[in-house]
Amino acid sequence: MQRIGFILKVKQDKLAEYKERHAHVWPEMRQALSETGWHNYTIFAREDGFLFGYLETEDFEAARAGMATKEVNTRWQADMAEFFEALEGQKPDEAMSPLLEIFHLD
Repeated sequence: MQRIGFILKVKQDKLAEYKERHAHVWPEMRQALSETGWHNYTIFAREDGFLFGYLETEDFEAARAGMATKEVNTRWQADMAEFFEALEGQKPDEAMSPLLEIFHLD
């Protein structure tokens, strides 16, 4: 099982709405994530909009590719794009660049 950590930056003035939207993630989006191998998917945020995300999956690239085939993901990514800084033309899920794991306590 791969443990994936990533960082993104939400516009500070949009953080409250971003949190509210994630309190009500669409059921079909939650189902698509589960079906494509996203487990223990968690997002943490600082008040300045800095996000740290974490998930566990058998194969991150396969999980991400699986989501790319889901129509609900296309809608979700389009809906969420306005919240982020510095995506440089990428969708939010494409900008999730895994961090190097340094330590894990079993």
